Amino acid sequence: MSIFILQIPSFLLLCILLLYLFNVILRKFRLVQKFSGHKPPTYPIIGCLISFYKNQGRLLDWYTELLAESATNTIVVHRLGARRTVVTANPRNVEYMLKTNFNNFPKGQPFTEILGDFLGYGIFNVDGELWRTQRKFASHEFTAKSLREFFVMTLEEEVEKGLLPILESLAVTAEVVDLQELLRRFAFNMVLKVSLGIDRCCLDPSRPVPPLTRAFDKASEICAKRGAAPLFIVWKIKKWLGIGSERQLKNAVEEIHRYVSEIIISKKKMIEEGENRDEDLLSRLILAGHEEEVIRDMVINFIMAGRDTTSAAMTWLFWLLSCHPEIEKEVVKETKVLMERRLDYDSLKEFNLLKACLCESMRLYPPIAWDSKHAIVNDLLPDNTPVRAGDRVTYFPYGMGRMEALWGEDCFKFKPDRWFVEANDTRQLQEVCPYKFPIFQAGPRVCLGKEMAFVQMKYVMASMLGRFKIKPVSSASPVFVPLLTAHMAGGLEVLVHKRTQTSM
Repeated sequence: MSIFILQIPSFLLLCILLLYLFNVILRKFRLVQKFSGHKPPTYPIIGCLISFYKNQGRLLDWYTELLAESATNTIVVHRLGARRTVVTANPRNVEYMLKTNFNNFPKGQPFTEILGDFLGYGIFNVDGELWRTQRKFASHEFTAKSLREFFVMTLEEEVEKGLLPILESLAVTAEVVDLQELLRRFAFNMVLKVSLGIDRCCLDPSRPVPPLTRAFDKASEICAKRGAAPLFIVWKIKKWLGIGSERQLKNAVEEIHRYVSEIIISKKKMIEEGENRDEDLLSRLILAGHEEEVIRDMVINFIMAGRDTTSAAMTWLFWLLSCHPEIEKEVVKETKVLMERRLDYDSLKEFNLLKACLCESMRLYPPIAWDSKHAIVNDLLPDNTPVRAGDRVTYFPYGMGRMEALWGEDCFKFKPDRWFVEANDTRQLQEVCPYKFPIFQAGPRVCLGKEMAFVQMKYVMASMLGRFKIKPVSSASPVFVPLLTAHMAGGLEVLVHKRTQTSM
């Protein structure tokens, strides 16, 4: 036996000894309780890495369970290779982060580093003065009547000339279509037209995905995986070596930059020659005198924000309505009445039941499952959770929508009625605190496109539901996948039928 041991290299013996000691330490300090109030099962050195790996396929539900067990709906996560992270579903904490002490909770360098290759110095990936400058410009443009009119005109054109003819054809041929992919292409067309002023891409899901769409998909996916990686050093090494997913990201970003830069050059030339009459955001950015790189990054940020969020919300709502035919019937009645007259930006605000359904859908399946900030200095959240300088502080819309403390015992049910109140013998849509329902963020960084998003979703949903019945092919419950923006795993295959009086 001693001869055999001598033949083992010394470094291997050292490794075996270290593993043995590590195992002893784990046994000695192993947590007895499943939950400890403010953290998942945690060990010395590695923190909750074991639990993290065990639950990697269900992180959203795992965090939700931990938050529900916590008396304050807040947990503190320690994990080897990651920053100390505070995750909260407490509206008081969310308000403190996003409004009360806004200056202490910027996105921070760790966040901007993850998305920097893709989003650059655009509004959603910067802090400080650069953010304020872009925010001021965007705020002015998003409230301009001319942009709203251009948006509604584009929306009507894309629906009437693009989306509805496709649905008519699908109803006639009885072909199965991936509704998520169809709505994603529609949303991409909309944001390209409003942001860049370019003609739409192919809407037909049977046709190949355009290269620009593929590039955005790939960049979004890889950046999301950067953020979710158990050890951040792995993607940094891959980037340094230029291999694997990091090489793919580089190629995708180069393609996006090349595409957008060519459009900027073309648009500038048209403006200089007096040929440009567009009301798109790109024209406005150029006329405002911004540098080309800043324009490019801002446009990419706007495209990223608008391309998947609305399509995801609508996809989930179509599925939920198919599971609740009695609610779908009431929504169709509302759309039939309101669609009899020409709709404009203001009249689209009247779809109260449809808006309640959209809010309820986004409560259960938020387009952005979580968002993080990074503390500049030591702080104390309203629920007395200490925050250290450099901590990652995450508010968690997915978990918040499933907190019994916020939404009651029926929090897992699709119930649009929860968005209404009885007042003066009338049923009115109630305003819910944005820190309880932070789907569009809140405070100084609240989403500027919130109203446009609702207008787009209402117009599309009303146009489709008033004319067609959408029936999923499978009865299985879809799987929620959280990347930079969330989507339905595998899409939503449906059959499209023309709506009749009997199918209302």
